[in-house]
Amino acid sequence: MRIRLFYLVCLLLCLAMALPVLAQRGGDPLSGAWTGDWGPNPGDRNFVSVDLKWDGKALTGTVHSINPQRADVSLQKTSFAAASGAVHMEADAPNPRGGAAIHYIIDGKLANGVITGSWNHGASKGDFKLTKK
Repeated sequence: MRIRLFYLVCLLLCLAMALPVLAQRGGDPLSGAWTGDWGPNPGDRNFVSVDLKWDGKALTGTVHSINPQRADVSLQKTSFAAASGAVHMEADAPNPRGGAAIHYIIDGKLANGVITGSWNHGASKGDFKLTKK
């Protein structure tokens, strides 16, 4: 009887130590660093890293271009629907040719640690893929 009790106590202690670690690993599916590319076609890609933070209600983030000449861009009007994995982001990026900022609309879907989707600004369109680091 004492041996069974000893094993039960050991099992409960192991579970008590493992649960916080497992809960931390699961975390939310969006927060963290993402890397990938976007562009209008397979031959014209722009490499980026994106930092996202989701607090369960609000999604915020910053896009960092791999090209050091391009400024970081803060994401705006963002949303995440956890049930469907739908991600919506908008951003105003400086126009490299001068003039008004370029307004991007980005819609994607999160599945298995990857966000894929489409973007557009004006008549320009393309796709993107981001993988969580």
